[in-house]
Formats: sequence, C-alpha cells, structure tokens
Amino acid sequence: MAVANRPIQQNLIFHSDRGFQYACNKFRNILKRYKLVEQSMSRKGNCWDNAVTESFFKSLKTEWVYKKKYHQYSAAEISIFKWIETWYNRNRRHSALNYKTIKEFELENFNHKLAA
Repeated sequence: MAVANRPIQQNLIFHSDRGFQYACNKFRNILKRYKLVEQSMSRKGNCWDNAVTESFFKSLKTEWVYKKKYHQYSAAEISIFKWIETWYNRNRRHSALNYKTIKEFELENFNHKLAA
C-alpha cells in the first residue's frame, strides 16, 4: 500500500519479523521488484530490532481486534483497514514521532523536502 498510495522518492524500509510469510522467496521477490524498497528483518531472538512494528501490532490488537468478533475474514480485513487508515494514521499520536500523528509527520517531512 505504501508503494501504491505514496510517491516513493527515497529508500523505503520494509521492516518485519522473521516470519515465514516475510522470509519466503515469493515475498522477497515481490519486494525486489520495487527498486527503492529494502527489506529489514529482526535478528533472531532480538525483539528490539522490531520495536516499532511490534508496538503497532500490540496497539492494533489491544485497541481494536480483541474488542471485535469477526465471523468472516473479509469483515476483519475491512475493519482493520478502516482502523489503520482512519484512526491510527490520522488521529493517534505517536511518541516515536514527537507526539504527532503519522499524517502530520508525513506532511511536515514532505513540505520540508519541498522547501529544501
């Protein structure tokens, strides 16, 4: 989605854990198609490598998923997408971003690059 929804003008890091879905050749080959996307994985047994990603999934689960009952995969997919796009990216403040929303952070950085 990052590649489809935003112009990628500099290297983008796709950071994940060492799960099979991210380590398999099929997925790695998809990432290689995008010249500016670099894959980064946590070192085995080192959760601190992946702290921001782990924090996101903890927030997703505790703030949203565990409070819902999904009877269909498609309902879960739509619900989670809405949470990310309407709440997490636009309204939720992040300590790692100096208590800005992701949208505010992106706009500041985009505007800063235009001015430079």
